[in-house]
Amino acid sequence: MAVYTDVQPEAAQTLLAQLSLGPLESLTPIGAGIENTNYFVRTPEAVWVLTLFERLSTAELPFYLQLMRHLADRGLPVPAPVAGPEGGLIHEVCGKPAALVNCLSGRDVVAPSLAQIRQAGELSARLHVAAADAPLRQPNLRGPAWREQAAQVVAPYLQGTQAVLLQEELAHQHLSLASADAQHAPQGPVHADMFRDNVLFDGESLSGVIDFYFAGVDHWVFDLAVTLNDWCVDLSSGHLVPEAAQALCEGYAQARTQAGQPVTAAEWRLLPAMRRMAALRFWLSRLADWHLPRAASLLTPKDPAHLERVLQDCRAQPWRPAL
Repeated sequence: MAVYTDVQPEAAQTLLAQLSLGPLESLTPIGAGIENTNYFVRTPEAVWVLTLFERLSTAELPFYLQLMRHLADRGLPVPAPVAGPEGGLIHEVCGKPAALVNCLSGRDVVAPSLAQIRQAGELSARLHVAAADAPLRQPNLRGPAWREQAAQVVAPYLQGTQAVLLQEELAHQHLSLASADAQHAPQGPVHADMFRDNVLFDGESLSGVIDFYFAGVDHWVFDLAVTLNDWCVDLSSGHLVPEAAQALCEGYAQARTQAGQPVTAAEWRLLPAMRRMAALRFWLSRLADWHLPRAASLLTPKDPAHLERVLQDCRAQPWRPAL
């Protein structure tokens, strides 16, 4: 989340009137994140989150918004987009496509407990299973083709060992995706960005997951790897914390089994390769944001060095859970 477009109270009030949500009490910019413009919108009855989409096109948005609506209707703790009078989930604010969703309770946790990490694994599995029959399909827009393109963009800023690391990981990605395990591992709509700052807790209890705007169809185990690489690594060194990784995978596996879709042997074999792929994806995006920042009134690019350390650790530790 960030602020690229300044929204005036009048524009927010116009949207609230169109949606019959009452008068505007306050409009507060949200500075976290990097992709879209976000505001908290408060009315006498509720707090909402207004998102103006700065990169995603109107044609791409139905997938994300209908996925969120689908998951919310299934009882999962995700933001539910508000529909307009004719049922549309995409609105227009300041000349840009926009969405308004309910603001979930809770807050993110910087240093989650093992119990909270396990809950994150459980929720990830529940999302995968519940999204399997979502009405729309759209590939992960930060998938292999994007990673190839992003690598070309950031390559001029890399030298020596970093340049070698990038080329080696692109080659490893090709081999991994061509493997028999990758061909047989289940795929479907995934969150693809379930970092700890996108998951909310009320005390020890998980209360919500937000920011679905990197979602797309990909391997379920890739999504698990994305989550593992954030929740289960030391934020200073980038090293894997095995007990945290074990808790996440146990929660994930238990929820998949309870849903009648146990994790396959192919998925567990793929996990080390998918961890490298996930680390590469976020290293690339952070390199691009760091070296080619976009103008915004509230924006703090994240240092790509952390994801480079995570990637190096994935290469050094091809970890799998003891299940």
